[in-house]
Amino acid sequence: MATLNEKKTCSERMENFRRFVWNPETKLFMGRTLINWDLSYHRVLTRTRVYNDSVFADLRSGKGSSDHLWISLYYLAFYVVMSGLFALSIYCLMRTVNPYEPDYQDQLKSPGVTLRPDVYGDRGLQIYYNVSDNKTWEGLVTTLQTFLAAYTPAAQRLNINCTSDTYFFQDTFDGPNKTKLSCKFTSNMLQNCSGITDPTFGFPEGKPCFIIKMNRIIKFLPGNGTAPRVDCTYVGDESRPLEVDYYPVNGTFNLHYFPYYGKKAQPSYSNPLVAVKFLNITRNVELKIVCKIIGAGITFDNVHDPYEGKVEFKLKIED
Repeated sequence: MATLNEKKTCSERMENFRRFVWNPETKLFMGRTLINWDLSYHRVLTRTRVYNDSVFADLRSGKGSSDHLWISLYYLAFYVVMSGLFALSIYCLMRTVNPYEPDYQDQLKSPGVTLRPDVYGDRGLQIYYNVSDNKTWEGLVTTLQTFLAAYTPAAQRLNINCTSDTYFFQDTFDGPNKTKLSCKFTSNMLQNCSGITDPTFGFPEGKPCFIIKMNRIIKFLPGNGTAPRVDCTYVGDESRPLEVDYYPVNGTFNLHYFPYYGKKAQPSYSNPLVAVKFLNITRNVELKIVCKIIGAGITFDNVHDPYEGKVEFKLKIED
């Protein structure tokens, strides 16, 4: 009775393939000698030349011209039909795509939170500076000024003044060029942290301003009818007092900035901001601070995403 062949290992298969490509014992390249490969090449070349000569001879004599014409027409029709089918499939696909809202979005539980100025060290956000050395904090001030340049009255001229404290739902495109309206947010709403009355944002006095921004999620409704707010505390010691001034008042994100309808629908939309001004930071000590967004539908306990619903940073002010 015949026995089954033993299953070859991967290394044995690779060795067999290597010997097939080049056998050093028989001097065969892929089963043929170099002379056989050369003869095969010349045979193919000769046959090609004979065929081409016969085709050109038929064309010169008028024989077979109709056959070549029908073949050309066949391939022309074939490629026209294939191109048409491809164009039709792309057209059907584009007709199903919503230009204002992605068909598939990340199912985020709550938006990410960012901080300005954002100075990243080896272990996350680290803001260290010396009040008596302006070179250590001038870059931080410049970052805030550059960031708030998008919130000047001139930059917000396309947006409208909103006074309602409820969600700003829009079923129609009442804005210019078939867009939706966006509520205006200007830097003067940040009051003492606007950079207008104090261009240094309190850094030389050891009472710095930081800006909290909540990232956008299309059609996200934070707070469940109540404006979400920012709450900053020390990490691991929430009972320890941290004296903070919030701007706007109470550190809230007004509901009329929500929902966000996407970049195409609201090209001039600007994220609302909350500024926090720390008033009693202990000097020469590294402090770890967390600023959370408090509101229904916003979570900040995701251990896999340290910036979901909150932002943590280290702050050290030296004198």
